[in-house]
Formats: sequence, structure tokens, C-alpha cells
Amino acid sequence: MHTSASHQMQKPKKTWFTRFLDTVEWLGNLLPHPITLFALFCVAILVASGIAGYFEMSVADPRPEGAPGRAADGVIHVVSLLNAEGLQKIVANLVANFTGFAPLGTVLVAMLGVAIAEYSGLLSAAMRGLVMGASRRMVTLVVVFAGIISNTASELGYVVLIPLAAMLFHSLGRHPLAGLAAAFAGVSGGYSANLLLGTVDPLLSGITETAAQMIDPTYTVGPEVNWYFMFASTFAITIMGAFVTEKIVEPKLGKYNPEDASDDLDQDKMGKLTALEKKALKAAGLAALVVSALLALTIVPADGILRNPETGLISGSPFLKGIVAFIFVFFAIPGFVYGKVVGTMNSDRDVINAMSKSMSTMGMYIVLVFFAAQFVAFFKWTNFGQVFAVAGADMLQSIGLTGPMLFFAFILMCGFINLMIGSASAQWAVTAPIFVPMLMLVGYAPETIQAAYRIGDSVTNIITPMMSYFGMILAVATRYQKNLGLGTLIATMLPYSMVFIVGWSLMFYVWVFILGIPVGPGAATYYNIGG
Repeated sequence: MHTSASHQMQKPKKTWFTRFLDTVEWLGNLLPHPITLFALFCVAILVASGIAGYFEMSVADPRPEGAPGRAADGVIHVVSLLNAEGLQKIVANLVANFTGFAPLGTVLVAMLGVAIAEYSGLLSAAMRGLVMGASRRMVTLVVVFAGIISNTASELGYVVLIPLAAMLFHSLGRHPLAGLAAAFAGVSGGYSANLLLGTVDPLLSGITETAAQMIDPTYTVGPEVNWYFMFASTFAITIMGAFVTEKIVEPKLGKYNPEDASDDLDQDKMGKLTALEKKALKAAGLAALVVSALLALTIVPADGILRNPETGLISGSPFLKGIVAFIFVFFAIPGFVYGKVVGTMNSDRDVINAMSKSMSTMGMYIVLVFFAAQFVAFFKWTNFGQVFAVAGADMLQSIGLTGPMLFFAFILMCGFINLMIGSASAQWAVTAPIFVPMLMLVGYAPETIQAAYRIGDSVTNIITPMMSYFGMILAVATRYQKNLGLGTLIATMLPYSMVFIVGWSLMFYVWVFILGIPVGPGAATYYNIGG
């Protein structure tokens, strides 16, 4: 009794860490909704362009003569949109900005395929089969790993895997919050890592391509450009996440006291696979193998029909340019086969309903894209991106921060911004038009810059109250510990964030700058401004 009383007396004392978290939450709450934020940014750019245009703000164009996109007089001027010409351009291109926004179509197409696999029950069954089938020794590794690969359909990881992992640990006599933390670390802290290309890849690459074209109008960035690094990162994050769970988080949580659980805790929802589900998973696996074999026939042989018709290489091939179509097929066909076996998809109507439900959940994203697309277009038209990039690159060169250490600072900055703008696409739409051109001018390729951004964007997801699923995870946690607060959950996740940001950044440095491995198929590491 004395121990719990003294513990309660100590509770109100605020540490520097608690005060820091309170400040982050306060700052985050001050920010408007991301959609409102983009609308305000659009207005701010119009006003700023008018002021900069009036004062004839400009910088010398660093691109050599004859380079694509170079200013005719060798000077990049800020173009005002706060005049009759600007208004005409905005009105005439409002719809084209939206429909031509690179990530919009690619993400929607990929989501159609993922929807079939999700609504048929395939993804949920595969995740449950993976986690429930793990041995006691391997269970932590498997939970983190399952969290990472669930990012293909991220909502499923939050809704299915995190509660499932807590139940699984509880059933094994381990602390359920350790299972919840391990799954949360995989799903959210390892957000960008994956074995397969998912919906986040075309989302980010489209924004990166638009930003890169401010410097080089011919530059293209495909969804696959970070795949090598993200594939390897899956195993690195799995090992780091399991280490933090077993060596730091679980010992700190101590032995679980069942009396701490809320009254409505029901342990009968373990969700073990039925015989029919196992049969359906085997059929879906066979379908995935057939799809993979057919795709291999188009790309593996030297005369494969989806190789680059001019060079015969995979780089720049229709296969890579159309990778989103293959994401669609790879999820849709096994998803339908699974649904057919278990009875969730008996006709074309069921498939159509699944795709329709998925599109109905994308409403908020589509509205966000409308305003983000206008912001990106305005930024491009005004030349602000190029002016900031040149000025920023000059500043980096003047202070000598142009080597690989630059990326450590960049990753930290992205992680800090992520504490307040939780959406990966929203944050990248704001920062890419400035930092992609800036780091290109210093000599780095957009593909490498995007890979570094993805580290920063992932590692602080698990400690920001601004993350959209944070409230849901807190609700799951309070089922096992009635009085658990926001600060306790964030403090539990902080060791993952710290280990991930150090370990993943070091892995990036070794991968790119010591071993010299490209971050993805055909991805360059360096960019030559004159090349």
C-alpha cells in the first residue's frame, strides 16, 4: 500500500521529457487540419510572390548553358501570381493541377488492388497466420516483422495486428503492452520499410518527381526507386524492434498484473485460423506464385517484352514505369482467389463492392490532394522552389555542410517536422519542393534524398500524438492498464524511436556512402547538375 501511495505522490512531478511532450502536443494542436494548412499555404504563396515580384527577387541559375529548364538570361526570377496574369493561370489550370498531380492516380490504382486482398480477408488472415504461428522464441521478431509488412495496407496493421499482438503476449504470460509496443513499432516506426512495393511508394515518388523537375524538367522518379534499401530495412527494423522490446521495454514494464486490466477485457478474440482459411491461404499463395512467374517471363529473359525496347535493360523499362499496374494485379488476383475459397468473394459484384468501399475511404486523401496539388503548382510557377534551393545550396556550401553528414541533419529535421505534421504525403508535399532541388544542387540524386526523408518520416510516428491512429492505440492499451495516459504510451515508445533513428541513419550512411549500393533499381546516388 505504501509503495502505491508514494508512486501516486510522485506522479504529478513533471520531468523535462514530459514537458517536451506537452509542448509538442500543444504545438501540434495549434496547427490547423492538413487540408486547411495547404489552403493557407496557397494564399501565403500568392502574397509572398507578389511581394518578391515587386522587389524583383532573383538568383543566378547554376545550371550550365543548354541545360534543360535553364533560364534564358541565366537568372531565376520570382514570378508574381498576384496580378492579372497570375489569376488567369490559376483559373485555367486549377483542374489540370489536380488531375495531373502525379501521386493521385497511381495511389488510387494501387489501392484498388490492395482493397480486393483486404476485403476478401486475405491480408488479415495472412497476418494472423504469421503471428499466431510464431514459436515462443521467435514471437517478438515475428510481431515486429508482421507490423512492417502490414504497411502495404497500413490501416490493417493498426486495426488488426496491434490488438492481436497484445492478446498474443498476454496469452504467453508476457506483458501485453510489450506486444502492443512491438507491433506499433513495426507498423508505424518502420512505416517506410517493406518487402513489397506498397501504396506509399507511388505516393512519395510522384511528389519527388515534381520537385526534381524544378531543376531538371526531364527527371523521372518511379515508385520502385527506394525498393532495395526499404527491402533491407525491413530486416534491420525487425532486429532493432525486437531488441528494444526484449532488452529495454519489457524489462521496464515489469511483470504484468491482471488486476490492472479494464473490466471489459475479452481474451476470446485470439482469431486463430480456421481450416478453411488455411486452405484459402494456400490457394492464394499458389495464385501469387503463378502471377510472379508470369511477370518474371516478361522481364527476366533478355528479350522479355517488358524490358526497355531501346536498351534491353530493366532500367527505364515499361515494367518499372508500369509498376503500379503490377501492384494492382499482385494483390487483386490472390485476394480474389482467397475470397472465392472462403466465400467472401463469389461474384464480380463482391469485387466491385470491395474496390468501391476502398475508394469511399479515400475521400479525405482526395480532398487533401486537391489543395496539395495547387500548392505544389503555385510553388513551381513562382520559382520560389528554385530560388530557395539555390540560396540554400549556397549556404550549405559556404558552411561546408555538403558531405554525407548533411543527411543526418536532414533526417533529424524530417523527424522533428513529423511530430507536428503526421501525414507522410502532407509533410513531403510541403518539404520536397524546397529540399529536393536544394540537395540536387549540392550533388545528390532525388532517389537518395527521398530514402533519407522516409527514415525521418517513419521514426517519430510512434511518439507523436498527431499520428491519426494514436488515440486508437491508447484505447487498446487502456484495456490492459486502466489508468494508462498519453505520456506513458509515448514514453514506452520513445526507446524504439531513438534506436531506429540512430540505427537506420547509420544503415543509410553505410549503404549509400560506404558500400555505394543504389537505394533502388536504376536509382542514382549522386546528381550532376551539368550532366
